Amino acid sequence: MLDINLFRENPELIKENIKKKFQDDKLPLVDKIIELDKEYRRVKTRADELRGQRNSISKQIGKLMGQKKFEEAEAVKKQVQAIADELNEMESQEGPLQDKLNELLMLIPNIIADDVPIGKDDSENVELYKVGEPVEKDFEIPYHVDIMESFDGIDLDSARKTSGHGFYYLQKDIARLHSAVTAYARDFMIDRGYDYVIPPFMIRESVVSGVMSFEEMENMMYKIEGEDLYLIGTSEHSMIGKYIDTILDEEDLPHKLTSYSPCFRKEVGAHGIEERGVYRIHQFEKQEMVIVCHPDDSHKLFEELVNNATDFFKTLDIPVRVFESCSGDLADLKHKGVDIEAWSPRQEKYFEVGSCSNLTDAQARRLKIRVDTKDGERVFAHTLNNTVVAPPRMLIAFLENNLQKDGTVLIPKALQPYMGFKEKIQ
Repeated sequence: MLDINLFRENPELIKENIKKKFQDDKLPLVDKIIELDKEYRRVKTRADELRGQRNSISKQIGKLMGQKKFEEAEAVKKQVQAIADELNEMESQEGPLQDKLNELLMLIPNIIADDVPIGKDDSENVELYKVGEPVEKDFEIPYHVDIMESFDGIDLDSARKTSGHGFYYLQKDIARLHSAVTAYARDFMIDRGYDYVIPPFMIRESVVSGVMSFEEMENMMYKIEGEDLYLIGTSEHSMIGKYIDTILDEEDLPHKLTSYSPCFRKEVGAHGIEERGVYRIHQFEKQEMVIVCHPDDSHKLFEELVNNATDFFKTLDIPVRVFESCSGDLADLKHKGVDIEAWSPRQEKYFEVGSCSNLTDAQARRLKIRVDTKDGERVFAHTLNNTVVAPPRMLIAFLENNLQKDGTVLIPKALQPYMGFKEKIQ
């Protein structure tokens, strides 16, 4: 949600930003918001004036009654009643106008960073750099499910019977590998100074609407029938919600957190759910990193989050590249974003395994997350998030990159303590 003052002072900046995001259908909303804001301020100003008049005149009634000036007191009562009638009318307009204004404000995308590449969709995202060199295999690499099945490590057929497509049973060493990776990711982030948190896995609608756009919510979130609760799509939702309606002290910032959670997603859209595979699924687990900070610090902390992720994959011998999201591929609340993509030797291309976002104050405005600064000001915080690791998708890259010709899978040294000091899966 953008600051309403920006609409009053620089509406052309907002319109230009909407054009950069190829959302021209939202351009008329800017003028609607400006007109609605004028009407809301008119009604609110008049209501405040009437409250002041009512309070001031009401005091006269008691004095007049005490002086036994009953006729004058009755006249003042009528005057107060007339004010009260008009005030009721103003107050009946004030709330709905504010609600409608907030509803429209939440449809306007965040202002993107100046260096975000302009493009319509993910086909125009831009590669920034690579970490690690892809190794060419001298043997054919099987599909990831076939690799898992070679260790009796996955059962999709049973999952389809219990739950349908987009679910799985992980078993034996593959299940252990899954848990080992998340445990290692947890400790990796703790060692980097992030506080470990396990958040609630269900959140209220007021939190959902604070952390994402309505369109994202409809396409991602599962609603609990009969309850004001949604299953989280990522722990970021719950972690940012932790700060709803809070005032933070600048001296205590930034708050650096790493959180574990299961994640649940509808996966509505063009990609859909795989019938046989674990790349795009309804349920998975993730280790996340989340930062709440002073506005001046979010850009440098964004780079820190990206480096955390690339360093993590480097320790697991998985080559990655950092791909910047273009304007049209950025979700509405994002100011800037990059995807972390891992190398797939089988497909001989990179695929997404994580996403890093700087949302500036977009979430903080919706959730009223504020900061008291050293200068005595009160400003909205900035929020950021990035994936550390999200198995089982990340396991695809792990298995393909560490698979050997004899069918075994090497376990990098960093992960061996979490796998009972095994050096390979066989």
